Amino acid sequence: MDLSNLKPAEGAKHSNNFRRGRGHGSGNGKTAGKGHKGQKARSGAPRPGFEGGQMPLYRRIPKRGFTNRNTKEIVAINVSALERFENGATVDVEALMAAGIIKNPRDGVKILGDGEFTRKLNVKANAFSASAKEKIEALGGTAEVI
Repeated sequence: MDLSNLKPAEGAKHSNNFRRGRGHGSGNGKTAGKGHKGQKARSGAPRPGFEGGQMPLYRRIPKRGFTNRNTKEIVAINVSALERFENGATVDVEALMAAGIIKNPRDGVKILGDGEFTRKLNVKANAFSASAKEKIEALGGTAEVI
């Protein structure tokens, strides 16, 4: 092995600035890889998705509904998931992530009232359902909206 034998690994070197249509010696001369005649051999070939004047697939398929760009993605958690915290603990989004209850808070966290709940906790979240707030405060805890 010496400097005259060095070459890049197979597939590592790839260039897209190949000069097409520059003579027979280039290996890609004459028709420049476009074959003989036809619409695709000429300049101004049709755009992707063009079906020769037939109604294209993306226009034949019915459109349904719409996407609201102002929507928020809220992560919902039931009060039963808060049972793993100790009595008197403060539960906020960071504590929920540390405990592994949620992975990504997205646009906010809402506490819902499903399941059994027996702890006195100070819960801080973006939103609470009425039943969740009732269950938390019935045991002497607090439900604070942040």
